[in-house]
Amino acid sequence: MQQPLVSILIPFKNTEAFLNQCLDSILEQKYENWEVLAVNDESSDGSRNLVNSYAKNDSRIQLFDNEGSGIIEALRTAYKLSQGQFITRMDSDDIMTEEKLKIMVESLLANGKGHLAVGQVRYFSHRGISNGYQRYEQWLNQLTETGNNYSEIYKECVIPSPCWMVFREDLDCCGAFVPDLYPEDYDLAFRFYENGLKCIPCSKLLHLWRDYDTRTSRTSEHYAQNYFLDIKLRYFLKLNYNPNRPLTVWGAGAKGKEIVRALQEQNIDFYWVCDNPKKIGKHIYDKEMYHFSKLKELPNAQSIISVANADAQIHIRKFFLGINQKPMEDYFFFC
Repeated sequence: MQQPLVSILIPFKNTEAFLNQCLDSILEQKYENWEVLAVNDESSDGSRNLVNSYAKNDSRIQLFDNEGSGIIEALRTAYKLSQGQFITRMDSDDIMTEEKLKIMVESLLANGKGHLAVGQVRYFSHRGISNGYQRYEQWLNQLTETGNNYSEIYKECVIPSPCWMVFREDLDCCGAFVPDLYPEDYDLAFRFYENGLKCIPCSKLLHLWRDYDTRTSRTSEHYAQNYFLDIKLRYFLKLNYNPNRPLTVWGAGAKGKEIVRALQEQNIDFYWVCDNPKKIGKHIYDKEMYHFSKLKELPNAQSIISVANADAQIHIRKFFLGINQKPMEDYFFFC
């Protein structure tokens, strides 16, 4: 029986120093029926020539130039030219473990359409990994191990952009790479969620994420925090917000204030609560600050939580448990 063809979409720009390891890790895959569609996004180093040398030695590797500019346009270019039944994405500075494609293909074949294959990830760097990235890696892998990735989707991107695989038809139903929204990986994760694609639990390390100072997610304005917040609010208001229920914002720090300003710009009414005695009773942005116990007076409220402190989040969850409210139905952590 013919193995399904996997299309691996790889946008690249000035990653000559890392492309060898990326492409070598693909060539070493135990699953061999794949095609690489590598799209050069206006590189000024030797990246294009390097990929071209690989393409000359293996017909499964194909080199193209971006028909537009930027990662989204490069992904569109690659996807338009792809032939695979299964679609995945790879970052040109990362490394696949040798069983990555095999495990993902087998997961999709076993579970069928309507499912999303994901895998465990690990950061690596010549200088060591920061505590923040270690926490993100651990959090993400815990979600992936149980397949409950969407349960905390409003916190951070729960589908690592270079570590998913999906049926072509399902990707098309989710809009593929049509939207011009950044961060593009987070937007796609929300569209997987919106269209009900089920994450297949995975306990295997499948992808090695390289961290360095000039990686796109560190340097591009498209990955600044305000872009993440815009995406979160866009999809919350579209998918989970019920205008017939009272809305509250819990937290008056920098992120809470950003959320409040964004809601005010859209003329969405809400209550603002916190546990800071210095702020309770005062007016900020013409909104009175209430003690969080105000929630007990609001029938069937929905709440956006902007409090990032892990210990505080534990107490917040206990409070909502005490008033019989559930995460992702009644309250949503935006941090």
